[in-house]
Amino acid sequence: MRIDVTGNVIETTPNEKVLEALGDHIDHPDPNPVQPKLAATVMLVRDSKSGQTKYRIEDGNFPPDFPNNQNVEVFMLRRVKTMAFVPDAVVFPGGRVDERDSNPDLPWCGPSPADWAELMGVSEADARRIVVAAAREVFEECGVLLAGPDDHSVVTDLSDPSWAADREALVAHEVAFADLLVARNLVLRTDLLGLVSNWCTPTFEPKRYDTFFFSALMPEGQVADDNTSEAQIADWVTPSYAVRESDEGNWLVVPPTMYNLTRIAEAQSAEQFVSNRKKLKKVMFKAVRKEDGTIMLRAELN
Repeated sequence: MRIDVTGNVIETTPNEKVLEALGDHIDHPDPNPVQPKLAATVMLVRDSKSGQTKYRIEDGNFPPDFPNNQNVEVFMLRRVKTMAFVPDAVVFPGGRVDERDSNPDLPWCGPSPADWAELMGVSEADARRIVVAAAREVFEECGVLLAGPDDHSVVTDLSDPSWAADREALVAHEVAFADLLVARNLVLRTDLLGLVSNWCTPTFEPKRYDTFFFSALMPEGQVADDNTSEAQIADWVTPSYAVRESDEGNWLVVPPTMYNLTRIAEAQSAEQFVSNRKKLKKVMFKAVRKEDGTIMLRAELN
C-alpha cells in the first residue's frame, strides 16, 4: 500500500476492507475508541550486497517513484495468516509491551530510561518497558540479542542449547526478558538502538497499538533466523524489493511499514540509518472525505 508524503502530511488510499467501515466512522465517530496498547518493533539492518539475500532486486526492475539504491537491507517477517492483527502482512520483528519488561535492576547501557522517555514522549516507566520490549521481541522473533557482558560488547555465541530454551520460555511467557538478562549477568545495550518513528493505530480500528519503531545494527557474530511460529517467511529484504512485491500484490505492506521502508531506502549505510535517534511525534491516520467524495487516510508527520 503506497503512501504519499507532501511536506509534513502523509496520505494513503485505504483498501476496500477498510473503506467499508470508514464512511460511517467519518459521519459518526466512536466517542469511546479502544485504548491502544504499547508496542515496540525493531528494524534490524545490515549493509546489502549482491547475492546476500534472495529478496533483493538483481534484474534491474525497480518499483517506480521509490529510491532504487539497495545500500541497506532489513530483517522482515511475513506474518502467518492466523494472526489476529494484520495477518499475512510483511513486518519488522515486534510486538506489544509486557508489564514484566520493567525490572529496575536490569543493567543498562546507553540513554537512560529518562532520556528515552524525553525522546518518546512517554513516562520513564513506560520508556523502560518499551525499550526492553524492543530488545525482547528481536530476540524472540529472530534470535538476535542486543546485550552483552559489559557496556562495550555483545554476546556473539548463542549456540549453547540453553539459549534456545530461554527463547522458548520467553515466547511461552514463562520468564521475563529483563529477569533473564539479570540472571545471566548481561547488560542491555540500548546504545545499539536508534529511534525512527511512532505510529498509533487509527481510532476506528478494533485492535489498536501505540508502536515505537526502533532501528539496530545486526551484531557481528550473531545470526538472524526464521525460528518463530508467528511467521511463514523470515529473512533479509531490501526495501525496494518489498515495495515491488507490494506494488504487484504479492505482499501486504501496511502504511507504517511502507513509511519506515522509505526511511531505510534513503540511508547511505546501515550504520548511518541506526545513528539517528530523534524526538518523536505520534503519527496517527484519520479518515477524511475529500470534496469529490473520495475517502483518504491522512496524518501529520511533525
